[in-house]
Amino acid sequence: MRKISLLLPLFVLLVSCKKEQTKQVKSVDNDINAIENGLLKEIQVKGDTPELFNLEERMKVHNVPGVSIAVIENGKLKWAKGYGIANTNTNQKVDVNTLFQAGSISKPIAALAALKLVDEGKLNLDEDVSKHLKSWKVPDSKFTDTEKVTLRRLLTHTAGMTVHGFPGYTQKDSFPSINTVLNGKGNTPAIFVDTTPGSMWRYSGGGYTVMEKIVEDMTGLSLEDYMAEYILPQMDMTNSTYSQPLKESMQNNVSAAYYGDGKIIEGLWHNYPEQAAAGLWTTPSDLAKYLIEIHNIYENGVEGVLSKKMVTQMLTKDKNNWGLGPSLRENNNALIFGHGGKNAGFTNDMMAFAKSGDGVIVMTSADNGGRLIGEVLRSVSKYYDWGTHNPREVNIIQIPNDELEKYTGKYLLDFQVPDIGNYIIDVTIVDGKIRAVDPDNEINLFSPTEKTKFIDLDKGDRVEVKTDDKGSISFLLNGQYNFNKINE
Repeated sequence: MRKISLLLPLFVLLVSCKKEQTKQVKSVDNDINAIENGLLKEIQVKGDTPELFNLEERMKVHNVPGVSIAVIENGKLKWAKGYGIANTNTNQKVDVNTLFQAGSISKPIAALAALKLVDEGKLNLDEDVSKHLKSWKVPDSKFTDTEKVTLRRLLTHTAGMTVHGFPGYTQKDSFPSINTVLNGKGNTPAIFVDTTPGSMWRYSGGGYTVMEKIVEDMTGLSLEDYMAEYILPQMDMTNSTYSQPLKESMQNNVSAAYYGDGKIIEGLWHNYPEQAAAGLWTTPSDLAKYLIEIHNIYENGVEGVLSKKMVTQMLTKDKNNWGLGPSLRENNNALIFGHGGKNAGFTNDMMAFAKSGDGVIVMTSADNGGRLIGEVLRSVSKYYDWGTHNPREVNIIQIPNDELEKYTGKYLLDFQVPDIGNYIIDVTIVDGKIRAVDPDNEINLFSPTEKTKFIDLDKGDRVEVKTDDKGSISFLLNGQYNFNKINE
């Protein structure tokens, strides 16, 4: 009997733990189900009940073959899940371990390499980086006479460097060295300073390529090797690599890349020698580890990949609300850090609250992934009551078809488009809406918000109709693209 009395509390404890685990699993399952079925479009009509959509249905609408999501809560991974197909040639499915190209999310992770060198006293955020560059130098110019390119300016996109981003190289292309890219001998122009450093914010993947070169020259290691030895393991990011081209040994569970029409990119994906700017292969679960690491250092002062002092500087706003790597913003006085990412056939986003440790990462294998990501983020934000991604509300008015008929016809964009030439849209009127079809047969349906202003409730595009003194009609799309009506 005594043995029974001793074992009984243990039995009760085990049963209690089992019930708690079951409760937690059910809670997470409820979260996932609600978010999967709670996708919201960007535009909502005032007075209407918001329409909710299913994730897999919206993947089909947006031509997104594969999606991977991770959510963190209170500095811990809450759930992660993959959706769809990683490779339509083989029908391999996406799971939580499927690698995606991170695009520009590569930048804040790679920035940790330079910041670690600052932490160690080997670099200074505010000294001329030319001091540390060996086989390549920032070209001298009138812009660098008084102000210099510094690491702080490179990381905050204020160094005045050229080249916004990189298209990557196909599997058939020769793979250039970093110096070849810096000198403009690859498929992008040379990287140099064309405005006074520190004078303005301008996004520059070229600047991050210079940062990559600094790390390599300072350490004697390639960025890929330095990250693999000193940065990624510190955060337990064991399913991430800056390997470019991706090593064959790591290609067992990799997502292919897809164009906007849903077609697979030839060769499955592009390669990026600009590793710091665009070369990271990773998963949402691994990116969650980065977000959690930064949160833990910033909020809890734990020992980590960087010092608390350095992380605090990293999350301090510079021009255009940019930190030393991540973009920054506030929501109800709560600091949020993160970054988006876009490579050929991949579109991604990640964000986290610096203090609470809540966050989300969405990675997609599609050029069209942006709209789907927006819908997912609105669902996540609404479910967890973050208030970070609220739909925009608009008033829709009714205009009779016969009043709109004068807008029917063909409209010519007022400049030539590369590879297309004359860019003409065909406009008809359908049920009180302007229907516009572009040269790629993409359709916009614009609903009236005012007599001469219209919005596509699905895509968020806006059109303003203008009529000059002679009665000629033109459309101004999204405030910048002017289409003039032409006589047939």
